[in-house]
Amino acid sequence: MMEGQKRGCGEWGPMLHAFIDGELDLVRAADLDAHLVGCPDCRAEIERVRAVRQRIGRDGVRFRLPEEVRSKVLSALSQEAEMVPSRSLSDVPTARVWRRLFRFVRDWSFIPSLAMLAASAMLFINTPAPNLGIEDQLISSHVQSMLANHLTDVETSNQHTVKPWFNGRIDFSPPVNDLSKDGFPLVGGRVNYLDGRVVAALVYRHNGHVINLFIWPQVNGGQAASERDGYNMVQWWAGGLVFWAVSDISAADLANFRTSFIRASGS
Repeated sequence: MMEGQKRGCGEWGPMLHAFIDGELDLVRAADLDAHLVGCPDCRAEIERVRAVRQRIGRDGVRFRLPEEVRSKVLSALSQEAEMVPSRSLSDVPTARVWRRLFRFVRDWSFIPSLAMLAASAMLFINTPAPNLGIEDQLISSHVQSMLANHLTDVETSNQHTVKPWFNGRIDFSPPVNDLSKDGFPLVGGRVNYLDGRVVAALVYRHNGHVINLFIWPQVNGGQAASERDGYNMVQWWAGGLVFWAVSDISAADLANFRTSFIRASGS
């Protein structure tokens, strides 16, 4: 367990698993999200944990845990928990971890394998919550960018300044369009970490409301629109890139934004 906690960079390493679990507050999560853009060590650690969880969760690798082994594990966990004073249990992260692991082993009679018992326990401790879907990640990044006052890394309405700013920061060239004549002035841009990769985020406004446009390489096709938690979202593909626009403006206004952007891009 300690080995896993030490991975990543020294400043942020201990917080990576809380980030994966969705346990960080919005401001701290936004700070770490920005840090991930420039830290390959922390990104690698996040991917390592996700890969372990995926490997353990595969079908066809389970068998019943022998009752003798299960009893020994429960006994050891009980002894470990008793070593922490009960009056401070709520304040000691280690105690909380052991209590969660105790319930996990007590309630589950199947595990992936005896050889991976330790890895299973580690995985449960570090990543108990399922990965957020892409739409949830997009909304979270949209909200965090406003609450943490991190709308832009480069703040300008000049598209010819924003576009070259991304050079060297991401591995693709996103289109940057000035849509002020259509009522969607450009505010600037930033980089984000979404769905396991660094992405571009363009920021626009419409009648005082923020529109975040997330862009990354992905070949597909078609258009889609959805609404979640009071936020509207539209998606489209062009030139080997996927585009996701997120805002609290009306669905009709966001659809108009998509139309304006596509028209300005000439695609």
